[in-house]
Amino acid sequence: MSWLTRGLMALASLIMIGIYFQPLWKIKLYAPQYPDGLGMIIWVNKITGQKKHDLMNINLLNHYVGMKKIDPDSIPELKILPIIFGFMILFGLVVAATGNTKLLYTWVVLIIIIGIASLVDFWWWEYTYGHNLDPHAPIKIPGMAYQPPMFGCKNLLNFRACAYPATGTYLLALSGTLGVISAAIEFFRRRKQK
Repeated sequence: MSWLTRGLMALASLIMIGIYFQPLWKIKLYAPQYPDGLGMIIWVNKITGQKKHDLMNINLLNHYVGMKKIDPDSIPELKILPIIFGFMILFGLVVAATGNTKLLYTWVVLIIIIGIASLVDFWWWEYTYGHNLDPHAPIKIPGMAYQPPMFGCKNLLNFRACAYPATGTYLLALSGTLGVISAAIEFFRRRKQK
């Protein structure tokens, strides 16, 4: 492996550390009774409100329409993802240190799989919360589901729900892109040598 490729892999791994300090996703709810909106921030290991009582208020609103309470302690992904990304950081540094091309390709395949699986899992989490409603909820509207959007905005009753990736997701995308670039450089360099 070239020094350029090894340097890019080391950089990709170090950039990924940022996800432990930056949120991955933000969901915001706007309504006349909440002119400043209610915000929910998803981190690699926790879910918080944008403001102190936002998560509590979101859970109260969800209760009225029969949605399950958002309890960060009951979401296994928040315990698993920090370990997975910690492994990927160390694995990437091993790739950079050893210069092993097979390990490089393995890292790239894994980060792509993890990225796709994370997005699918997040969509499924939103779907489950928005569709599996308590039949005894105070407010019941036949045929209504409350799944927030994954990207962009959507009207849910008198609320406008907006969701966007946050800084941590962009750091992951940058890290993965650097890994793919590293793999491409190595692939074409080796082809040229043959």
